[in-house]
Order: sequence, then C-alpha cells, then structure tokens
Amino acid sequence: MSVIHPFAPVYDDRSRILILGSFPSVKSREMGFYYGHPRNRFWPLMAELYHEDCPMSIDERRAFLLRNHIALWDVLASCEIDGSSDASIKNEVPCDILTLLASTKIETIFCSGKTAHRLFCKHFPELSAVCLPSTSPANAAMTMEKLREKWKIILTSL
Repeated sequence: MSVIHPFAPVYDDRSRILILGSFPSVKSREMGFYYGHPRNRFWPLMAELYHEDCPMSIDERRAFLLRNHIALWDVLASCEIDGSSDASIKNEVPCDILTLLASTKIETIFCSGKTAHRLFCKHFPELSAVCLPSTSPANAAMTMEKLREKWKIILTSL
C-alpha cells in the first residue's frame, strides 16, 4: 500500500544539524509525530544527551528540537510499505531535502539507522551523512548505553 508522509519537517533558521529517519512507523503516524512508538528510544536518548527531561507532548518535542538547533525529517515523502517494516519499502519518493538545506544553515546530516542511510545515499548521492544506529524497538540488541555512545557525536556537530 502506498503511504504519503504525514508530517512536515521540524526546523527553523537556527537549525544546525538534520536527523533523518526513513519513514514514519504506523505508531508514529497514529500518534501524529516522529518517533511516536512508545518503545522507540529516540526521545529518551535525546533527553539524556542534552541533559533535559524527556519531552512527552508533540509541542514539547518540537520545542526540544528547535531549542537544541536540531532539524528532524525523514528521507522518504512516500513509499509502499507493509506496516512499519523498513525492509518492505519500495517505490519510494524522496522528500525535498535539497530545498530544506538551501533554506537553512544545516551543517551536518545524520541518518537514524541503516535503511535511512541507504535511502539517503541512493536519492542524494551528492550529499554525505553520518549513519547512526536505529533507535527503533527492532534494534533492541543495541543497548541504550551503546546508543548513547554512538549518538553523542551529534553534540560535537553543533
């Protein structure tokens, strides 16, 4: 089934890094915002890295990102996907990341997970991005401690 990305990117003129996922999960689409699955570790991880309380509401999450100069989006604008399985993605159409980059001062791009990175490299070969481990519950083998160690690179990119 073809699904269209339901969220606008989060960014402002102070955003310095861009974090890209692949495409919102079913749970995120139901919740109405990025990384909405209750077992996804993105928000708790960000809170730990920035020494802040974990943002819970959509407004708190958006404010957290902007306060910390983080832009957030996904690589794909639409695709055919079975449930939330990145492995099932096909017939993908990328988001207009080039326009976003042209209108911001983003200096570094990070991809959350191998699928996001692979899709980014496929659709934007002229750009480079750092591949970080996925925070998805599907990557449960990666402990929070290991995620924190890998993801702390975003702090040095601001």
